[in-house]
Amino acid sequence: MFRLPAAPFSTSMTRRQCLTLGALSLGGLTLPELWRLRAEGAVRPGAGKKSVIMVYLPGGASHIDMYDLKPDAPVEYRGEFRPIRTNVPGMEVCELMPEHARIADKFAIIRGLKTRGNHDPTELLTGVPAFASGNIGQNARPAIGSVVSRLRGANGPIPPYVSVSSHKLLASYDDPENPSYLGSEHRPIRLSGEALQNLSSPEGVDVARLGQRKQLLAGLDRRPDPQMKTYTARALEMVSSSAVRQAFDISAESEAIRQRYGEGFDPSGQCLDFLRARRLVEAGVSLVSIAARFPIDRVAVGVNDPGGWDTHATNFRVLRGKLPQYDKAVAALISDLHDRGLGDDVAVVVWSEFGRQPRVGNVTPDGRGHWPAAACALLAGGGLKTGQIIGETDRLGEHARSRPYTPQDILATLYHVLGIDLNTTLNDQNGRPQYLIDKGRRIDALV
Repeated sequence: MFRLPAAPFSTSMTRRQCLTLGALSLGGLTLPELWRLRAEGAVRPGAGKKSVIMVYLPGGASHIDMYDLKPDAPVEYRGEFRPIRTNVPGMEVCELMPEHARIADKFAIIRGLKTRGNHDPTELLTGVPAFASGNIGQNARPAIGSVVSRLRGANGPIPPYVSVSSHKLLASYDDPENPSYLGSEHRPIRLSGEALQNLSSPEGVDVARLGQRKQLLAGLDRRPDPQMKTYTARALEMVSSSAVRQAFDISAESEAIRQRYGEGFDPSGQCLDFLRARRLVEAGVSLVSIAARFPIDRVAVGVNDPGGWDTHATNFRVLRGKLPQYDKAVAALISDLHDRGLGDDVAVVVWSEFGRQPRVGNVTPDGRGHWPAAACALLAGGGLKTGQIIGETDRLGEHARSRPYTPQDILATLYHVLGIDLNTTLNDQNGRPQYLIDKGRRIDALV
């Protein structure tokens, strides 16, 4: 059987590969047709129910204060917080995250995650930093949600890729949710203010009248623009669908559920993005992204919010304001998915663009700087093996003790959950096939 290597494409080719590809053409199958067949068979049968919720903590959340505490390290490293036991023997989390401690059997912690030291969520969404050579604009690697949209498509009127963040993703270099060469139709639906309002029909336009307008539009539209027709058809389908409106409407949730996620406890209201995400995957969305900043109340906490998790200054006071809200929302999402029988169908990943400097002291004496050598990630659901710690850092939390994991490894694992073959290729703007991941491999301890 002919096999194509799952590795980055090279401009060179061996004589054996050249002869093999030539034989394909003689047999009636050209190379472009082979790439097309590969893309068409990219999704594992039966994987259509699987979804991913990706929670991104903009700014660089502190691994050593949340999921990789070092209580035996010198005081200038271990900081102010102490670890607490969880319901998994040997696993500990920060004392400000008691809800995590109660459900630790439902998630896994990855330690020793190596990233870049820049504020670049693009690396988490695509596997390649935005500032990497050529990885910008139409040359950029598509975000995982755009790839899922391209390969799995929509679930009826339900869009495949949604960003529910009430706060925009931090994009210092480029649009981190860029669909790039896959086309704008694979951009996420972004649920901020105006987008939510546009899910309703204009006043006085009922379903019947909307249908008449669709027929009129079809009669008037003679432009040979298939992409625009795709946009229009999808928009009209969403506006006319009660299922779409219901998926986005968290007012349908009971007060008890809303409080479980943190309503009334979280002054920022960020917790409700997690509830929206649960409703969306329940309705059939394949990938939901959340930029979870959890802004703090300056008066209550006594310090200004850094705009995310970038705690160069007053690290511990900022985390005292953020972590209780964060703890409640994340634990509620994971538990709620399990309670609703979605624990095996929906994977949750929570991560940040890097960790924080283990040695305390930066802009202020109690701040922590950027630290890309040893971040953490939390993964739950999706049929993954949870209740474990994967990876280990040294005694100061500065470096991985063995091979560090990378964002590409996490993305490869998420593609596995979604049933997408890593050997899949998609053509770029020049018609050249590109693999979804260059160097990453799935984390076998999770699957």
